Amino acid sequence: MKILIVGSGGREHAIAWKLSQSRHHPEILIAPGNAGTASIGRNLPIAALSPDAVTAVAREHAVDLVIIGPELPLVEGVADTLRENGFLVLAPSAAAARIEGSKIFSKRLMEKTGIPTARFSVAETAVEALRVLEDFPVPVVLKADGLAAGKGVVIAHTLEEARTAVLDLMEAKALGDAGTRVVIEEFLVGEEVSFIILTDGVTVIPFPPAQDHKAIFDDDRGPNTGGMGAYSDSRILSPAMQAQILRDVVEPTLRGMEADGAPFTGFLFVGLMITADGPRVLEFNARLGDPEAQVLLMALDSDLVDLCLAAARRQLADVEVSWKSGPTVCIVHAAANYPGRPLVGQRIEGIREAESEGAIVFHAGTGVSGSDIVSTGGRVLGVTASGESLPQAIEAAYRASAHIHFEGMQRRSDIGTKGLKRW
Repeated sequence: MKILIVGSGGREHAIAWKLSQSRHHPEILIAPGNAGTASIGRNLPIAALSPDAVTAVAREHAVDLVIIGPELPLVEGVADTLRENGFLVLAPSAAAARIEGSKIFSKRLMEKTGIPTARFSVAETAVEALRVLEDFPVPVVLKADGLAAGKGVVIAHTLEEARTAVLDLMEAKALGDAGTRVVIEEFLVGEEVSFIILTDGVTVIPFPPAQDHKAIFDDDRGPNTGGMGAYSDSRILSPAMQAQILRDVVEPTLRGMEADGAPFTGFLFVGLMITADGPRVLEFNARLGDPEAQVLLMALDSDLVDLCLAAARRQLADVEVSWKSGPTVCIVHAAANYPGRPLVGQRIEGIREAESEGAIVFHAGTGVSGSDIVSTGGRVLGVTASGESLPQAIEAAYRASAHIHFEGMQRRSDIGTKGLKRW
């Protein structure tokens, strides 16, 4: 069996790592992959993650299953072209991926289906956005409509900050075309949770709850990133709260997508704020989160190949899933100047030593230069470890992390500590 993973980040390394443990012993191909995936399978150079380019790679290597990791190829319709050419794919269609590709689409879907979310307005122009701001108290949240690599959300604490953000997004085009239209919404108070499911459009398999850490610095200070670390712990959500989320959020979402003619299959990420009034949806992603994928796949006890094949074949009701006990923690190591223009090409040291501590070092932005592993992107590595308790998992991850070094490295020192109140 040949499985092609599309992408090059920590999520894709984690998927490859888990697939490699399967009883099916698949041959794993990763396009384009990174220095970490090269030790698991075969990296395939690919100029762009476009529908035609990915389909050509799948055809050349006669793959049996394609798993698409990042959001951009999903939105661009890579899954559609693969299916049209007869390939089995685990990923939503371009129409379904709009749930992530357009914040406006997702908010209107929530409004139409009665899914609990923050009060919002849509602005098509800067003038309209500035006028809409008058109707929202501060803090206020501004979201670019399009894909922005996890950097399209601004929390403005004053009206002046909000006005500046509008001009940056809509006139200065700080995020390119992603900010042509914006969503302005009320600021919610509570605890953020990442809730991820795998679905074939009908059957739903929920993953354990996780929490991401978006801000670059400790105590959630500084600009947002794609994620500076995550932990998974069953105590984040009670069984009753998980059931409520499945009933009030996940099921209406899948029914709404089906009614829109865009049934959703694959991994659906629900970003939630648990408020005093219950869960409210912050966002949807049409894929596994990153770095949530690292902690969740480490916690998965079932065979990932079986799960992926069943979901892609619309047979998810035929498989069972089991999870290992104990929390897991992932600490992201980012490049200097991230989330701005990162400093790349830095030699990375300590990976082998970190893994000697029992952790797994998932590569995100890495490559090979001569005999060295070097940084190639903003988020470079994710050191991931588990433990019988959350304090033990945090300690194990940071003990391993202490071995990692490269010039200008950024690392938060408080990943997982929000969850300690539950222990």
